[in-house]
Amino acid sequence: MGVVTLPKQDRSRVTRQRLLESAVACLAERGWSGSTVSVVAEHAGVSRGAAQHHFPTREDLFTAAVEYVAEERSTALRSLRPQGRAEAVAALVDLYTGPLFRAALHLWVAASHEPQLGERVGELEARVGRETHRIALELLGADESVPGVRETVQGLLDMARGLGLANLLTDDGARRDRVVTEWAGIVDRALAP
Repeated sequence: MGVVTLPKQDRSRVTRQRLLESAVACLAERGWSGSTVSVVAEHAGVSRGAAQHHFPTREDLFTAAVEYVAEERSTALRSLRPQGRAEAVAALVDLYTGPLFRAALHLWVAASHEPQLGERVGELEARVGRETHRIALELLGADESVPGVRETVQGLLDMARGLGLANLLTDDGARRDRVVTEWAGIVDRALAP
């Protein structure tokens, strides 16, 4: 049986995907300073030249990684099918405690010190933030025209981000579960008809 080879375009797409996944993994594991193009290329199992063919600069690579993370986070959000508000609150918090959010956090920190990343990351995060808010409204069955609902949902998302940030230092699942349970009650009372 012969070796099956992918057409050049498919190989290129696979290499690009591996580089993006590796960039996210390296950011989550090593942060910005430890995530060079060479490190990402090695992690992806491709040459530095192949990496630079797809992404000529470090900023190009990590901006594409931000877009990839944003799209993956959006896909994860759109795939949520919680049963009730308590499950919706827990599902939203889970999105902020995983590796995609961890990688996004490293990019935010890098963007605050790297002007060439700052504008790109800011634009992408604004888009993801709007989409996250819109999907949260849908998941919670919330009517934003009711006074206080927008602020309640935004408060929930801010709290979830805070738990994601705390998760960088320690995985305190028991405390997080208690906070999520309390917030589920707060959200349910605030959004009750």
